[in-house]
Amino acid sequence: MRALILSDIHSNLEALTAVMESAPEHEVVWNLGDVVGYGASPNEVIDRVRGLGQTFVRGNHDRACSGLTGLEDFNPIASRAAKWTRCVLSAEHTDWLKHIPQGPVMPDGPLVSCVHGSLLDEDEYVMTVRDAWLPLREAQTRINFFGHTHLQGGFATNGEEWFRLSPKYGSRNGAEAYELPLRANGRYLINPGSVGQPRDGDWRAAFALYDDTAMTVAFCRVPYDVRQAQSRILDAGLPDRLAFRLREGR
Repeated sequence: MRALILSDIHSNLEALTAVMESAPEHEVVWNLGDVVGYGASPNEVIDRVRGLGQTFVRGNHDRACSGLTGLEDFNPIASRAAKWTRCVLSAEHTDWLKHIPQGPVMPDGPLVSCVHGSLLDEDEYVMTVRDAWLPLREAQTRINFFGHTHLQGGFATNGEEWFRLSPKYGSRNGAEAYELPLRANGRYLINPGSVGQPRDGDWRAAFALYDDTAMTVAFCRVPYDVRQAQSRILDAGLPDRLAFRLREGR
């Protein structure tokens, strides 16, 4: 079984379209949350992802933009975008966001978990090996996919040593993939990166492909129409910073 792993699309229709047009062959799609927020195409993105599969976990922007939670923890730009998204979302899409389950969920039996933030706290950012130590130690599953940080890569342990996983690419222009073999004695926290708003210095849309037969994860990057995504944001009257950062990958 080959699973396409998506996270942090953030209402970026152009990035999602490019990912789906270039994605390798797969049987299922697992979505790690933050379908909406920041970008200018929330209804269009929800329409698209709902047709891709049934496995979703909610993100903090999904909760905030649907009104499940307040905006106290958001910075001013994120808060303004969430308020705009609340105004433009259809009633059907708002209701759908409210019913996305909290992670972790196990879409492939006892081997794999999907969550937005940490396995221990859906809103926690896993940024360092220190952050990953307790979630991996407490994890009930060996392979765990998470998002939230917008940083492609992850963490692993063999029980004695701890490792940071960082995909290596040759350029930042065309489509590229970096394949990671999953060792039988390893436990993993794997972040596919952000489809719609990468923050690792690479502007290209990020995603991953998990193969449970070959026991590999392929980290992937694909270029998309950034100018069109930026134009949508500016035309919507959203903060300029949300448009400009797309080209920076920050």
